[in-house]
Amino acid sequence: MSRSRAALIWRGTFAVVGWAALALQYGLMISAPPAAALITRTVNFFSFFTILTNLLVAIAMTLPVIAAGSRPGRWAASEGIRAGVTMYAVVVGLVYHFLLHATWSPQGWSWVANIALHYVMPAAILIDWLIFTPNGRLQWMDAIRWLVFPLAYGAWTLLHGAFSGWYPYWFIDVSGLGLGPALLNFGGLLVFFAIVGLIVVAIDRTLGRRDRTAAAA
Repeated sequence: MSRSRAALIWRGTFAVVGWAALALQYGLMISAPPAAALITRTVNFFSFFTILTNLLVAIAMTLPVIAAGSRPGRWAASEGIRAGVTMYAVVVGLVYHFLLHATWSPQGWSWVANIALHYVMPAAILIDWLIFTPNGRLQWMDAIRWLVFPLAYGAWTLLHGAFSGWYPYWFIDVSGLGLGPALLNFGGLLVFFAIVGLIVVAIDRTLGRRDRTAAAA
């Protein structure tokens, strides 16, 4: 099997898994007690960094399969986009495992959605980036550029929380922690994003040098 064929199968498979997991989680969230307005629950659903990142992962898996020759397909298949999405997904998995895993114990379909969104999809995009994405074109500044997304997310979380009183994660809950500690926690997360981003760039540059050496030999 060719590498391009294997990439299509891999991406197609996890595109289906990703969209199914998102749909399942949305259905569980809007139907969970106590009753609340659909629009409120929908806004809250899209206010989780996990959900937004998994949307990016699902799009990154889908577009190169269904629209490979189009501009959106080429955009989703580009090294910088896939590396950035991989970085976000890895952070999602690590933060969940070390900061959130112990705070709740999902059961049944909630457990299925939880595993898919926090472990399966991050692992899928990481493997995709390591095996199927071209390497060697990233710059160190990419790790800084990738911080735009979490920064925008943080601004939205503060704004939304100020009006609704609802925060998606305990470590940025201004109502419970206070503004100072919440901002300090978020600042620490930004540093963690930057570190993971730098690691991603370092791996990319190492793999790129390896591939060029192999080609020259």
